[in-house]
Amino acid sequence: MADASPDWWKDFFSGLVVDFWKLALPPEVTRLETDFLMERLGPSPGNRVLDAPCGHGRLSIELARRGCEVAGVDISSEFLAEAARAAQAAGSEVASRLSWRQSDMRDLPSSWNRHFQAAFCMGGSFGYFGDEGDSAYLRAAARALEPGGRFALDASRVAETILPNFVERREMEKDGLRFESENRYDPERGRIENRYTITRGSQKEVRTASHRLYTVSQLLEMLRSAGFEPRSLHGSLDGAPFRMGSPQLFVVAEKGSRGSL
Repeated sequence: MADASPDWWKDFFSGLVVDFWKLALPPEVTRLETDFLMERLGPSPGNRVLDAPCGHGRLSIELARRGCEVAGVDISSEFLAEAARAAQAAGSEVASRLSWRQSDMRDLPSSWNRHFQAAFCMGGSFGYFGDEGDSAYLRAAARALEPGGRFALDASRVAETILPNFVERREMEKDGLRFESENRYDPERGRIENRYTITRGSQKEVRTASHRLYTVSQLLEMLRSAGFEPRSLHGSLDGAPFRMGSPQLFVVAEKGSRGSL
């Protein structure tokens, strides 16, 4: 299996991948994740929240239903088109609390500096860029937050979650869409290389991806360097403490008074 290109993420989220992503994250998962964000980030109605990357907007829309003003950022035009359609379907009141921006998740406008009371990165979207790029995203998120603002990071792709449960092949099928993954761990580079095959009827798409596999301690140091103070580590959405082998890792951090400016 060949390694993915360094910028694989630029055009990965299109076509059948978008359809699969929507099926793989059903409404129940969205509700549980939103409950977690509301409890751990503590936004009040009217608070400004940053969702980067936002994908097809599922969490942004659910938070807007609960009264938050949400800005969603994603590089995929297809994801954002799906988000805009879903926002309109949710009604004008919900749609009025939402805004969308197409860009790299590290590319946040200076007008957003210290603009948000809360921010998050969910859906396993951290680790695409590598050490320098991932650190740049954390600094951008910190700049966008007010001092004391809270940040939630789905860091489920860390060594302590992935390696104890590593599988080289995975398959699933739902609503006529078949998903197959081939996975390889490169210990010298600290990366997971993936080859995905998605089919529906006569349609077939093959994509490659690559993710940096940090340890928890490396991740926490990156957060601190970006101006965050980690507050809690959770091994599941119900708030259970993180332990070696936990299937998920959610980190909640707070921007310090001297965080990224």
